[in-house]
Amino acid sequence: MRIFILMPVAACLFAMRLPAQEPTELMNRMRAMEDRIRALEAEVETLKAQQAANPAAAAAPAEPSAVPIPAAPAAPEAAAPAQQIAQQAPGGPPVYGGAAPAAAKVFNPDISLIGDFVGAAGGSGNRATPSLEMHESELGLQAVIDPYARADVFITFGEHGVDLEEGYLTFTSLPGALQLKAGKMRAAFGRVNTMHNHVLPWIDRPLVTQNIVGGEDGIDDAGLSISRILPAPKNIFVEGTAQLYRGDSEGIFQAVRRNDVSTVEHLRAYRDLSESTNLDLGASYARGHSPFGDGSNQLYGVDATLRWKPLRRAIYRSFIARSEFIWAHAVVSGLHTGTFSNRPAITLFGYYVGGEYQLARRWFLGGRFDRSERGACLPTFPSTTTACSLLPAANALFQDTGGSVLLTYWPSEFSQVRGQLRRTHYGEGPTANEFLFQFVFSMGAHGAHPF
Repeated sequence: MRIFILMPVAACLFAMRLPAQEPTELMNRMRAMEDRIRALEAEVETLKAQQAANPAAAAAPAEPSAVPIPAAPAAPEAAAPAQQIAQQAPGGPPVYGGAAPAAAKVFNPDISLIGDFVGAAGGSGNRATPSLEMHESELGLQAVIDPYARADVFITFGEHGVDLEEGYLTFTSLPGALQLKAGKMRAAFGRVNTMHNHVLPWIDRPLVTQNIVGGEDGIDDAGLSISRILPAPKNIFVEGTAQLYRGDSEGIFQAVRRNDVSTVEHLRAYRDLSESTNLDLGASYARGHSPFGDGSNQLYGVDATLRWKPLRRAIYRSFIARSEFIWAHAVVSGLHTGTFSNRPAITLFGYYVGGEYQLARRWFLGGRFDRSERGACLPTFPSTTTACSLLPAANALFQDTGGSVLLTYWPSEFSQVRGQLRRTHYGEGPTANEFLFQFVFSMGAHGAHPF
């Protein structure tokens, strides 16, 4: 039938070009068209014969496969649109047949790795640190479990072993606008205790953290955390957090019995002071069994953070001021009774004040001042090398004072180079003048940390 339809059309086309073409050329073109029409006719007859030989297979619709088909490389023009990747199998979940590799990622968590390399030069006083070390490599696994929960796991690899820094499940859709966390996590005590190493604004941690709050690990334990945003007037954001932990945090709490659990409470208030300035205030309390005697160790803290960033006038100018004040009341009756013979408990105080100014797109200049008391025979993190047995009983409390100047360069959001000049005068007498440097790099999709 096609030959009868196409012949008149071909005749008209050739008739229009007849005056301008030679007879031999016209004959060649007509022969070529006749050959093409015969080939098309033969193809149609073959298809009709196949249909007549197996009419049942031709009438049945193609049934979708219920088994996922592995993804295979394909030309760009053959790639299926994203909305056609998932096919619904009868009575079953979506089937990702022939999907691109990115489609399979929906079943995997976000994976990241952050490396932290630290070096030091100069005199270290009585708190020695290595000259060079791969301080930490943090592997992060984060994913949304379902519409009601998400999971975050952070595993740290250091030169001395592997540790679970945090691993917890967060329930985000509880009644009463509550949020619950369960697992091992950093306690919501102050600001520095909640920070991972790679988000610190300094290479080291302040003296008050090293002497009173357990150093780098801090209050990091297995437990439960419940928080809620509280109503407040005048555009003030208020959040209350209550946490219950097993009670084991080195240098801070030690659970001797099962009921020696520790608790942490934190109240946070945030308010925008202007379009470019905001203020963040916090108050913290922690209590647990003392590792130095049969009694309790209690921590009190207040923190403040002021941020300034004028986005309309200068997107590469900003300033952040931070400060934290911490008090500790610890029972020490079971530790070195000769030194603390008249002190069944001691009270310690420490603080830091710091700031960071953005000079340009990638350059930041910062500074910090530290001061902290500590018990002469109580552990510090890093450890103090002065032997406790050599200390006079009259000097049961020491006071350490330090100051730092920092310069940070960000080649991109995936890497950071930082240098820090640090001078520390320790209570026993020695003074340390040090230069610290740090390289931080990031791979993969690492979720944002709390603001």
